Amino acid sequence: MEDKSLIIKKLENEGITITSEQCDKLYRFYEMVIEKNKVMNLTAIIDYEEFVIKHFVDSLMIAKVMDMTTPMTVLDIGTGAGFPGVPIKIVFPETKVLLLDSLNKRLNFLNEVIEELELKDIATIHSRAEELQTKGEYRESFDLCVSRAVSALPTLSEYCLPYVRLGGKFVAYKAVGADEEIEASKTAIRVLGGEIKDKAQFTIKDTDYTRVLISIEKIKILPKNILVRVENQAKKSATIKGGAMCSLFIEYAD
Repeated sequence: MEDKSLIIKKLENEGITITSEQCDKLYRFYEMVIEKNKVMNLTAIIDYEEFVIKHFVDSLMIAKVMDMTTPMTVLDIGTGAGFPGVPIKIVFPETKVLLLDSLNKRLNFLNEVIEELELKDIATIHSRAEELQTKGEYRESFDLCVSRAVSALPTLSEYCLPYVRLGGKFVAYKAVGADEEIEASKTAIRVLGGEIKDKAQFTIKDTDYTRVLISIEKIKILPKNILVRVENQAKKSATIKGGAMCSLFIEYAD
């Protein structure tokens, strides 16, 4: 058995305090991911300390740019093995979290996690991000949308911003060197009613692991007759100012 206290220590280093019960739940989540990873591709990270740093601490760096202690609705797009949504739910229990992924077997695993850890106000939904946007109950209804997905920021913005309520935020977890992505995303963000408010960069203590969090606020409601359709860039793309390529297409519904 690994040393559970490492989770507490690494989070305390970043100013995040958790209870022993929350530590136990995070550790059990780690165990479940590692066990399921033997039969399903959930993560390439299997070393315990690296897992704690790159999955738990990284997921919870959101607390450095948002007040996560207040009740809020959170949508995690492309959740994969449950990051950052599950750690957010465990450490900030006042949140109501929806985990979205296009692969049902990953969501079946996450439903097992939710039941095992007895988590409340957290659910999964099987869909592609661009398809769920057309359903009125989800459109512009979340206080916060997060994603650690590897898609470029222009595409992530198209996936995520339609779900964010007026005054809410989309926070993208990106790697160092995101400036070019930010520049390429400005047109899509503007069209979708967003505005980049902050780019914060953090290096986790005693590591060389650096995370960039890009905070985008929803400042304008998306007209109800506009649908965002993301298509294969290899088949079709739109050129935006400066020559950058973007997959944004706007359709006007009847």
